Amino acid sequence: MTMQQSTIDLDQLSAFFGPEDIEWKPIATSKRTGKALAAAYVTNRAIMDRLDAVCGPANWRNAYKPGPAGGIICGLSIRVPREDGSAEWVTKWDGADNTDIHPVKGGLSSAMRRAAVQWGVGRYLYRLPSQWVPVDERGRFKKAPQIPHAFLPDTNGVAASNSDAGSASGASRQRGTNGTRRLSDEAAGYMMPRG
Repeated sequence: MTMQQSTIDLDQLSAFFGPEDIEWKPIATSKRTGKALAAAYVTNRAIMDRLDAVCGPANWRNAYKPGPAGGIICGLSIRVPREDGSAEWVTKWDGADNTDIHPVKGGLSSAMRRAAVQWGVGRYLYRLPSQWVPVDERGRFKKAPQIPHAFLPDTNGVAASNSDAGSASGASRQRGTNGTRRLSDEAAGYMMPRG
């Protein structure tokens, strides 16, 4: 099988997203302080847009199957070109439980997000520094959490990459082979709990 698109730069999958593509959810709440620990995640539409831009719409697909305990597993496949002009489908799998709100849709979305992380999409979000943000009596954020500047795309229009992502403070910046901004592996010091 030959591909119209002869190369895919898979490193571009791990580029940083703009704040408009990131949403937040509280994963732990302190009644004493009135704050919640904020976890960032990439919207599924942003993931699909990233896959379309990097791979081409015809060169990626997802599949779902039942997971353990009523959850769902998503396989995210990318048609990866070979040097001889042929291509092979490579699939990475991950799963999630169905959610409390819109259980099936939420489970499908969560499983796809987690499968995308297997390809590097949004993986840097697990390295964001912890943020405890004030919440109202229903547990909603009173103000939106902020992504540290070091984890945002370059302002000159070049998408930043996270393949060397690290902490927001004291991280050394490098230029990747694809011209994107990166943070050194040695600077990685913050891990966000998986949720």
